[in-house]
Amino acid sequence: MLGGGAEWPWTQVGRDACGYRWGMTERKTYLLVDGENIDATLGNSVLGRRPHSDERPRWNVLLEHFSESWGQPVVPLFFLAANGDLPMTFVQALIAMGYKPVPLNGEGKVVDIAIQRTAAALKDREGDVVLVSHDRDFAEQMADLAEDEEERRLAAVGFGEFMAGDLRKIPGLEIIDLEYDVQAFKKPLPRVHIIDIDEFDPLDFI
Repeated sequence: MLGGGAEWPWTQVGRDACGYRWGMTERKTYLLVDGENIDATLGNSVLGRRPHSDERPRWNVLLEHFSESWGQPVVPLFFLAANGDLPMTFVQALIAMGYKPVPLNGEGKVVDIAIQRTAAALKDREGDVVLVSHDRDFAEQMADLAEDEEERRLAAVGFGEFMAGDLRKIPGLEIIDLEYDVQAFKKPLPRVHIIDIDEFDPLDFI
């Protein structure tokens, strides 16, 4: 497992079955977004109501954050439950931002199933993985990636106080706050959080 401060943008590849020589390939970050979970947590746990459009995360900022801070290309996958009706306006906006929308339909928690399968498939890929969700349903797959022989950087992004305990327990997995660290929102959210005394500003409260 790669420590939080260390980064490398290139990985070594060996000869394949045809005997091609060793070379270098650009390392990637796989960004797995559970938009439904983020929206539900924002509405139910933070705002206490359905978010307005200008209160939702700026998904382009999230993508830019990891492209810049992790210093390597990002493969951004945005999973959403279509339920037979494709939200074309939103899908087109995601595409314009550089995301690959993954609209899903079927029985059960289709977004969870798809992200679980994707995380499992990434065990066979070199690269780092960022899960954008609070859901404990992905803890098994993220833990498997953390235990993989291939050293990789892992993170879970969301609202820190609502991140599943099972995700927090995974060794080496970084918890990154969608508001405080990524700064994905246009204005401050009504959250109560512990403040480091060195960062305390009384003008924020009076």
